[in-house]
Amino acid sequence: MNTATHDRPVRPRFADADLALLVLRLVAGVVFFAHGFQKAFIFTIPGASAAFAEMGVPFAAVVAPVLAIVELAGGALLVLGVLSRPVAAFLALSMLGAAVFGHLGSGFWVEDGGYEYVAVLAAVAGAIAIAGPGRYALSRAVLPERAAALVG
Repeated sequence: MNTATHDRPVRPRFADADLALLVLRLVAGVVFFAHGFQKAFIFTIPGASAAFAEMGVPFAAVVAPVLAIVELAGGALLVLGVLSRPVAAFLALSMLGAAVFGHLGSGFWVEDGGYEYVAVLAAVAGAIAIAGPGRYALSRAVLPERAAALVG
């Protein structure tokens, strides 16, 4: 029996980590989905393309719709916990690109147009890519254990 020195059961460590990963996935997924929605339907693809071109993003007319789709689909997949590792890795890379092309020249603080916010999103997505989706993910319910561990 696992007990602490004061006779209370020791809580398995994975339970806390899995719950933390669920929270990270849900929040990051909603944020990425919202940003994809914003690019596609509020700014519109032509508007997002023009903004990207103004920032100096290469191939802005291609990058804007691709990112809108990736953020919409990727956000939804993170919320569900499906393909979490590759999706999160791609989202982290996209945020690093956003930092380089859109924010780095404006310093750190987000209110000045800096990279603070996209750096946090890149770090959260990177952490999910490294750690995987945790136990509370749809992939854990439908995929064999080894496959779920690899792609989440």
